[in-house]
Amino acid sequence: MAKAIPGIHHVTAICDDAQRNVDFYAGVLGLRLVKVTVNFDMPETYHLYYGDAVGSPGTILTFFAWPGARRGRRGEGQISATGFAIAPSAVAYWMDRFDAERVVYEGPTKRFDEEVLTFADRDGLLLELVARPEYEGHAGWDGSAVPPERALQRFTGVHLDIARPQQTATMLTKVLGFTAIGQDENVSRFRAGTGADAALVDVVNVSPWKQPGIVSAGTIHHVAWRTPSEAQQLAWRDELVELGVQVTPVRDRQYFHSIYFTEPGGILFEIATDPPGFTLDERPEELGTHLKLPPWLEKNRRELEAALPPLKRPEGRPSA
Repeated sequence: MAKAIPGIHHVTAICDDAQRNVDFYAGVLGLRLVKVTVNFDMPETYHLYYGDAVGSPGTILTFFAWPGARRGRRGEGQISATGFAIAPSAVAYWMDRFDAERVVYEGPTKRFDEEVLTFADRDGLLLELVARPEYEGHAGWDGSAVPPERALQRFTGVHLDIARPQQTATMLTKVLGFTAIGQDENVSRFRAGTGADAALVDVVNVSPWKQPGIVSAGTIHHVAWRTPSEAQQLAWRDELVELGVQVTPVRDRQYFHSIYFTEPGGILFEIATDPPGFTLDERPEELGTHLKLPPWLEKNRRELEAALPPLKRPEGRPSA
């Protein structure tokens, strides 16, 4: 087995309206918009990246903005929810903020002895805030309207809705090296990595008669797992190919390199490198303030800028 996966690199979802997406994730949730670029496979549309102050692996939630896309459907064979960690003392703050921003939420509820708030974004994408004691007193990015001590922290993990979960469990443990750590009714919990960077995967055993998911606005496209280097990524690719998994060649995503494959339950997985990161083409203080294009699309900048709607960034915290 190649070197163990330390956790989630990023999660990519789909939205309809790019400005509404920015207003929610950078405005309501207070994440930093760390990169504004285009979908390299559909360059006339935005690809937006949110995360912590520098877009550290394990904090990055990205969106393909597909204008006019119909609402997708959560269902079997999909990632149904993504969780972010918060300090336990921040739970009441987020309930009040959701009430003020007219965000519908449920909870707090208990799951595996964790306190969880469940809510949806403006496209219906399901998200969770999970209270984690280790983040008490841990300040997040201080450039948004959300106080740093209440900020969203790293991903806690993702939920996979699978009708026949055994093969998925085998891939997670025997192939990717995750650890099975718990069972709660119809949910099997696995852990990728250890320590603060670890991520949880909750495999939800759903009815085989449940409707399959439809990937469109308000759904998750894929989850990317971390690998520390290009050499380790190539080792993962060789191992997957040897096991008979259909895996793509390495693809240059400018801020990381990627390989993609589908796990047995039908969910798209990616393995992405930690380097080079989002400061490759912008200084840390400028992240997310310019439309950044890969070198092979620079020749089309004028046409792309004309095709893409302008974006207004939410105002951050007032200066002291």
